[in-house]
Amino acid sequence: QVQLVESGGGLVPAGGSLRLSCAAAGRTFSNYAMGWFRQAPGKEREFVSAISRTSGTTYYADSVKGRFTISRDNAKNTVYLQMNSLKPEDTAVYYCAANYWTVVEFTTTPNRIIYWGQGTQVTVSS
Repeated sequence: QVQLVESGGGLVPAGGSLRLSCAAAGRTFSNYAMGWFRQAPGKEREFVSAISRTSGTTYYADSVKGRFTISRDNAKNTVYLQMNSLKPEDTAVYYCAANYWTVVEFTTTPNRIIYWGQGTQVTVSS
């Protein structure tokens, strides 16, 4: 089992920044690719970003490319999502997820990812 706990969400004005954190426990963190999804009210969950086990590969949704940066610290068992130039359409619950070994599932078959956090609310005011 992998336990994931997100933090760092909140209310921010448009153009502002937030940094989300996701602390992992339970298994060897460096064996897992990590990623972020989000779900806005009335919408389906969507992929935001993912990072491979050694940070060598990162993926971003087109809607956040150039504004969000994903990173990880394997010594701290934590993955981060730095969100800059936030827009009202970024408002959503953001979920951290972990997938054993490979990162490609985040963009191809997210339904196969079995480890999820409880989510943290991000609200961007206009």
